[in-house]
Order: sequence, then structure tokens, then C-alpha cells
Amino acid sequence: MNFQIITNIGEQVQLANNIVIVTHSNPDGDAIGSSLGLLHFLQSYYPLKSIKVVVPNEFPSFLKWLPGVDQILIYDNSKVEVADFLNNCDLCFCLDFNSLKRIDSLYPILRSVNAPKILIDHHPQPDNDFEIVLSCIEFSSTSELIYEVVTKIGGKEKLNMDIANCLYVGIMTDTGSFSYASNRPELYIVVSELIKQGIDAEFIHRKVYDTYSETRMRLLGHCLSNCLVLLPHLHTAYIHLSKEDLQNFNYQNGDTEGVVNYSLSIQGVVLAALFTEKDGMIRISLRSKGSFNVNEFSRKYFNGGGHKNAAGGTLYSSLTEAIAFFENSVLENRCLIDEAFCIYE
Repeated sequence: MNFQIITNIGEQVQLANNIVIVTHSNPDGDAIGSSLGLLHFLQSYYPLKSIKVVVPNEFPSFLKWLPGVDQILIYDNSKVEVADFLNNCDLCFCLDFNSLKRIDSLYPILRSVNAPKILIDHHPQPDNDFEIVLSCIEFSSTSELIYEVVTKIGGKEKLNMDIANCLYVGIMTDTGSFSYASNRPELYIVVSELIKQGIDAEFIHRKVYDTYSETRMRLLGHCLSNCLVLLPHLHTAYIHLSKEDLQNFNYQNGDTEGVVNYSLSIQGVVLAALFTEKDGMIRISLRSKGSFNVNEFSRKYFNGGGHKNAAGGTLYSSLTEAIAFFENSVLENRCLIDEAFCIYE
């Protein structure tokens, strides 16, 4: 990590009076955790500055217990207010995304903002839309990066329980409870420092993972019983959800979180996908094992990107067309998938 970049970030914060923190569309635990963790630090270290957190759309209910969620502005619900804050800010943090296209409806507004944009992210291949870039793909999460920013600018004494709760959620969710992207020893030093602030890691896990609604649990059962397709000769599995499926199970944002991983847990599968039909588009979540790079796969075929073993994308087509396109794309990459299977298994 280039610590001079963090010094530059600190200098920019000192110069700014109106700061906005923005994260990506369909915010997950790392997006919300890193944004709120940074918010709490900036509010405690720079109490006279105006600091706002903006997200493009609604986020999962299992994150709404986090300290500071009442300060989050949702663009879909407050378009005029959010546009006003962004147009009048003099510094904008962009967290947990590597391209302005990842903020969907906020894209035109943020692209025209004249204030410096600071990217803090752990996804590969960031775009050139930012004045300062802190991008470290070896880190588990953006929340882990925010820990480095907080402790380098303010020192460990500026950590508090609110910051620790938020950053721990981001790290925990982006590593699947430390089951992937979690082999760096430094990560566990960070986690230990967060726990030293007095957070209850067991309580946090329960709040995030043990709060399913009945309809979310039944939706999961429907996914596994009726919507799972296995292509054993291609070491691939996928789940497809139509708009009707989502309506039948009273879908709420976050209800399909982690569903794609069930396909990947099947023995012999090294590539998994989840197709979710939205208005006029298909959202695709991709996961892989071993050497098959779904970041590159998604960039090439699905207008998306992400990490080597976890990515996402979008197709503007019918669900049937998207699945057919996916299966053809898998066939085109059969050699790479077979290679990943041989190495991993």
C-alpha cells in the first residue's frame, strides 16, 4: 500500500467543508459498512464539517441496525436533496466500486460533480474518473482499507465502537464469514483491533445472518428446489429467478444475498451464476473456484466485473435469452473451466 496516498487523502479532507460519501448500487455489507465507518471517523475527527452518506437505492434490512443508518440518504427516495448535496460538495469519497457506471442512476450527477473524487476500493482495474485512487486488490474488503485510512490519519486512538461495528460487518460479509478472500495474516490483526473496541462479533453475525424473514427462507427453498440447473459436463450450475418468482415471495433487497454460493458448493462445480429478472434487465451474479476468472468473464460477456472469483453483470434481454447467452459463453470458455476444475479438484 502507498501510504502517501492516505496522506494526500487526509490533506484533501482538511481542505473540504462539505463532504459526500457515495457507494454503489444495490449496496451490500461492505458498501454500507465502509461508508458508515468512514462517516463515524470523519464526524469524530472533524466535527465542524458537513458529511453525508449517499446510496443509489435501498439496502438490505439486515444492515439497518448499524449505527448511523439514519444518516444515509437514498437517491431513489430523495433525488432533489441528494443532487443538491453532490452539486455543492467540495470533496466526494467513492467507496467499494471501481467505475462510476456502478452507481447506476447517480452516474450522470456524480460525473458532473466538480469536486475532487477519492476512490477507495479493492476491485481490480479502476477507471480513470477519480483524482485520488487508493485501490488494493489484495485486501479483503473496502472496509479493511477504511481501517487503514482511519488509523493512518487519526491513529488507533480514533477508533471507537461505532466505527468498529461498521467495519467488522463489511469485512465479515465480504469474506463470507472469513471463508474466502481471507488468507492475509494482516486481516486478522485488523479484526482483533476492531474487537478490542468492545464489539460483539457473535452478536453481529446473528444480526446479519440469522434474521431471515419467512418469505426469504421460502424463496431460498424455491431457488434450490425449482430454479437450480446443473451442467455437470461443464462444471457449472446456475439459479434463475423471474420477476414472478420475486413477486410470489415478496422479494426485498438483500433476499438473494448469498444464494449464488449454494450452486458453487455442489461438488464438481467451479462456475456458478444467479440470474435475477428486474425491470428491463437481468442481473447476473457470478462465482468461481480456483483459476477461472469471473471478473474477466463478466467484463467480456456481461458488461460487469468484480473480483477473480466473485463478479456481477447486467444484460438487457429476456431471462430466457440471458440464460442461453450464458450457456453459450460457458461453452466458449470450456477449456478454461475444465482447467480450473482439474487444478481445484
